[in-house]
Amino acid sequence: MGIKRYTADADNTIVSAYQSNLSTRGTGSNTGQADVLEVFSIYGRQQASSSAAKASQELSRVLIKFPVDTISADRTAGKIAASGSVSFYLRMFGAGTSKTVPRDYKLVAQAISQSWEEGDGLDLENYKDKTNNGTGSNWINANGNSQNATATLTALSKTAGQANTRTLVITDIAGNSVTFTIDNSISTSTATKIAFGNANSNASQFATNIAAAINAANDAESLNVSASASSATVTLTQTAAGLAGNENSSLNVTGTGIDESVVTMASSGGYQYSGGGELSASLYSGSSDNSVPSGSKLTLYNGATSATGGNVSTGIYSCSIAITRSLSNPIETLYDVWHNGAGTQYFTGSIKPIVLSSANSTREPIYYISITNLQNKYIRDQKARFNVFIREKYWSPTIYTKASQTPATIVMPSASYRVTRTLDGMEAVSYGTGSDLHTVLSYDIDGNYFDFDMNLLQPGYEYAFKLSFYDPELTSWQEQNETFKFRVEDYEY
Repeated sequence: MGIKRYTADADNTIVSAYQSNLSTRGTGSNTGQADVLEVFSIYGRQQASSSAAKASQELSRVLIKFPVDTISADRTAGKIAASGSVSFYLRMFGAGTSKTVPRDYKLVAQAISQSWEEGDGLDLENYKDKTNNGTGSNWINANGNSQNATATLTALSKTAGQANTRTLVITDIAGNSVTFTIDNSISTSTATKIAFGNANSNASQFATNIAAAINAANDAESLNVSASASSATVTLTQTAAGLAGNENSSLNVTGTGIDESVVTMASSGGYQYSGGGELSASLYSGSSDNSVPSGSKLTLYNGATSATGGNVSTGIYSCSIAITRSLSNPIETLYDVWHNGAGTQYFTGSIKPIVLSSANSTREPIYYISITNLQNKYIRDQKARFNVFIREKYWSPTIYTKASQTPATIVMPSASYRVTRTLDGMEAVSYGTGSDLHTVLSYDIDGNYFDFDMNLLQPGYEYAFKLSFYDPELTSWQEQNETFKFRVEDYEY
């Protein structure tokens, strides 16, 4: 097994947090050139507004772009294994901060469907570096090439009796939905009512009043849509711009009323994910080769076959689910299938149940270990092979008339290494004792060995190898006592 490192070539933190004035959000800010990335979720902080204090949620998202073209070229050249035979891990490290940090949290990594620009912003305190729809991504735009999705509707000439109490529903990309009710008794529209007192049989005035109601809802932050009226046509514009090419929807209201008319704004922003209807999750067992879900839904602990999912944030859903294990016929892999009430499936995942078994009490074997060709120093672009000699510490050889000049080595079929920095104990490469076994030692007739690329380590420091062996009797990995130290330098001196 081998390890190869790819470094991200662009990153950015985008936020919906409030600026220092506690009234304006920094959704247009960019921090593409900042030296750290920030992850936070703040809820319930009292913010000031023009009307009254209100509690809200402030979020950040981290965007990271890796050299996918280089990775694809390396795969074609055989430098990394084919799809399905290699695993990729995101390695990030905490930066020192004076701010309060949570004791526990979970980060979710997701792919986004469009490209984005890193930008030149630096300010992670007050979020003053605005892109102004130019170069750079932010909470609203993926890059400078964006447009606002639009929709149109046509107001008809109706009498007061035909229009009164009819409704119009507007929904934006964030899922905000406002139902506007036509009201004959008022001549000025509000954030929930469309005035009709001055629009009897007047389509142009009716359109003006519809636009005014939508703009009032936008000002009240209950809808992210603005509107304008020209003659009898109302043009709705989503305030969040997205990548050019977003589909724009149009709707002409016809018939005797508008109670069945719904306008939904097209997708924008480049960071949004959505699902329709109530989201549920069901569990399935696997097919004959245990590669895909098969058969009927499994019965959960409460007798149901589905559990209702909840929305954590945009594009992130969670579900609490449990199933009773069969002792006679345990399932090796459970498949979680996410769907709506109509049966439309959105996502399928897999779950490997962990079986907890009691440990046996037995003597732990003790080994003598050495890396026979370990050097004191390596160059950062050097790829080195390390030969490992292993024998039992209390080995008692059979005595012959003629002794062998070369002591026999034990071949360890399940062994793994890790690398730490001796200065502070930072783990540079962790044990590959999970499903991927990326640091497992190879072996041949002469014993165990492993290859290591020094480019994975930062030059100018001393590092140490530690080894761990798998004990089948204890059914666990046992770290060995020996430590093998070496330095990594920029150049040969």
